[in-house]
Amino acid sequence: MVLVSHALCPYVQRAAIVLAEKGLPFERRDIDLANKPGWFLAVSPLGKTPVLLVDGAPIFESAVICEYLEDTALPRLHPQDAVQRAQHRAWMEFGSALLNAIGAFYNAPDEAALKARATDIQARFTQLEAELGDGPYFAGPAFGMVDAAFAPAFRYFDTFDRISDFGFSTGVPKVQRWREALAVRPSVVEAVSPTYGERLQGFLLARGSALSRRIDAAIAAAAVA
Repeated sequence: MVLVSHALCPYVQRAAIVLAEKGLPFERRDIDLANKPGWFLAVSPLGKTPVLLVDGAPIFESAVICEYLEDTALPRLHPQDAVQRAQHRAWMEFGSALLNAIGAFYNAPDEAALKARATDIQARFTQLEAELGDGPYFAGPAFGMVDAAFAPAFRYFDTFDRISDFGFSTGVPKVQRWREALAVRPSVVEAVSPTYGERLQGFLLARGSALSRRIDAAIAAAAVA
């Protein structure tokens, strides 16, 4: 199998994590979304990553890719019970909504908008806190599909927390423990390249947003120190 990817795409990370958790060998082929090759447009009707090529047949959209892998390979990452399985899929959608909130945060044009977007994310973390049990993962001791969905979102906060204290860890100890457990999971670690953090910071700097200016200020302060 071939996973067509972009280095910073969180949805690619989801697919890579599930492939790794199921022990499936795959080749990762990164493309430049600013200069999409013709062969990629031929297999990705939406022009987005990820795409999974299975014996040359394309499967696009991360949720669909993950469900295909769940249907065809062990171990199972969804619960056996149909109601619980539906609930987990719903929380995966919550994870996608969190990614949208993260995008709104790092694109916020000014400090007022940045603060408002941070408050929105904090509220989402409070909702998650109420859902979590003893962990270390979403549904307990076993890693599942919801964990694969949230791990790429949580990875952003490793960078955000280094820029400034936005209060993302305040009052949500279960979410924080979940973040920490996912951060050291081998499938999560290996879903990005060793240069991911540096590349993400460069991406955030290029947004020209309030967060970009915070990064500039942090870099300048570090240079003086």
